[in-house]
Amino acid sequence: MSTSPDRISGAPCVPPPRGSAAPDTPPRTPGASVRRGAGGALLVAGVVLISLNMRAALSGVSPLVGELRTAFGLSTTVGGLITAIPVLFLGLVSPVAPALARRIGAELTLLAALVVLTCGIVVRTVPSLVALFAGGVLVGGGIAVLNVLMPAVVKRDFPDRTAVMMGAYSSTMVCGAAVAAGASVPIENAIGHGWRPALGVWAALSVLAIAVWLPQVLRARRARETQAAQAAVAGVWRSPLAWQVTGFMGLQSLLFYVVLAWLPTMLTDDGMTKGDAAAVFAFSTVCQIPASLGTSLLAGRLRDQRLPVVAAMALTAGGYVGLLFAPAAGAWVWAALLGLGQGAAVALALTLIVLRSPDPQVAAQLSGMAQAVGYVLAAFGPLAAGAFKDASGGWSVPILVMLALAGVATASGLGAARPLHVRVSRRIA
Repeated sequence: MSTSPDRISGAPCVPPPRGSAAPDTPPRTPGASVRRGAGGALLVAGVVLISLNMRAALSGVSPLVGELRTAFGLSTTVGGLITAIPVLFLGLVSPVAPALARRIGAELTLLAALVVLTCGIVVRTVPSLVALFAGGVLVGGGIAVLNVLMPAVVKRDFPDRTAVMMGAYSSTMVCGAAVAAGASVPIENAIGHGWRPALGVWAALSVLAIAVWLPQVLRARRARETQAAQAAVAGVWRSPLAWQVTGFMGLQSLLFYVVLAWLPTMLTDDGMTKGDAAAVFAFSTVCQIPASLGTSLLAGRLRDQRLPVVAAMALTAGGYVGLLFAPAAGAWVWAALLGLGQGAAVALALTLIVLRSPDPQVAAQLSGMAQAVGYVLAAFGPLAAGAFKDASGGWSVPILVMLALAGVATASGLGAARPLHVRVSRRIA
């Protein structure tokens, strides 16, 4: 048994601290050069399309939550389940993803997740409360697998362009969220027939991703990679650094999903029309795109990422403070602050998984841990915010709770941003 301690990572010219050993790093995956050669462009296209699908089905429902509550006669608390259930299953299904990838390969696992996501989007269009929630389970489960495996795939297949690809991955992900958030109400108005087509249209995007990703599955079957190194990694769950990464992932996600679930409702409760509230929400998600791309590129070039963590959480907290005092009056400003802060935060959370991992196998394990615990925690955000709103009669109490959690997220992020690697152990085969 050999053990690799937490060590310095970040800029290549920075050596490990005196007395620490370099981690046991398995050899580069044999298939990586093949994927980056003949199928490089198609691989990039597949990563981009998968990223587009990782938030569209979640954010597309948010502007329609008020209409869905009316259609099914739901309270604010129960209405929170519409967005909370997919997020909960993001967490519950995440631990399964690394095991599936070891058994059948990452490419086939990602393809299966896209199929499950497509089925969930279609099921959610059935005019039944049971179907709405069941579809949410499938949507959350499919996205969970995509969430966990994509950082490991990026680290494996783009070892020399990790920062660039993580920037493209995270910014494309929030771009999908922005498009879905902004288009849901216009699609509903253009097509007619209520909320069902506005929810179901996103299945076309996941079907396109399936078509583009299928060649990666076929190529992987022709060049099956050894899985011994993946099976030998252990000890991630015992690492304090891994728990700090997990805490930041979970808390920034909780703050994001509260905005995803309730920002349009907060604004309409303060007198804004549904169309204007949807436009403000879409603007907030658009602001995430440059913040996500810029933060990923910057984080990959810094020795540690503590300054970006502080900046991201300060912007997020500023947006929440604005919603506390003047929701509709300053809506566009608060939306910009929230978008910039949350775009930077999600990019940091995903990039930290890669930067704190010495190799793709640890990245998969850390990603599974961070997103399993993190998204289960995040799922309670919309539910708790709705419950606090029902109990207090307004949004002030939920927002104050979110501001307190932003402080805790900052503390976790500062720990996760230190230039270290997660401690792991490996069995020598």
